[in-house]
Amino acid sequence: MTRRALLALLTLIPAIAQQGHPLTGTWNGDWGVNSGPRTQITVVMTWDGKNVSGKINPGPDAAPLANVVVDPTTWTVRFEADLKDATGKPSHVMAEGHIDDLGSYHRTLTGSWRQGTNKGDFKLTRD
Repeated sequence: MTRRALLALLTLIPAIAQQGHPLTGTWNGDWGVNSGPRTQITVVMTWDGKNVSGKINPGPDAAPLANVVVDPTTWTVRFEADLKDATGKPSHVMAEGHIDDLGSYHRTLTGSWRQGTNKGDFKLTRD
């Protein structure tokens, strides 16, 4: 191996290691029912070495994630949260999706989203 190739490899290894758990980071996207209007969402997730935790729409109306389950054999993710709907009423969210482009920094999480009685789909991209 040439000195240049070795230097390139040693530079790449820390960059890969910094990504951490595949869900850690800020994810932005939207959810909606069929072709109707889409609702913008931001999800921030962290991995503490044992569990994934996080919030939907960080800020004054943030909702903590609950019951986060990750299946690393299929990279399926499930989580729940209690948000407020457009009228300010509590609305339970259940989402299940799949991580795509796992090797990419800007991987995506797509799947089904249920909020209250509304069922739709969602797509999030990690920033």
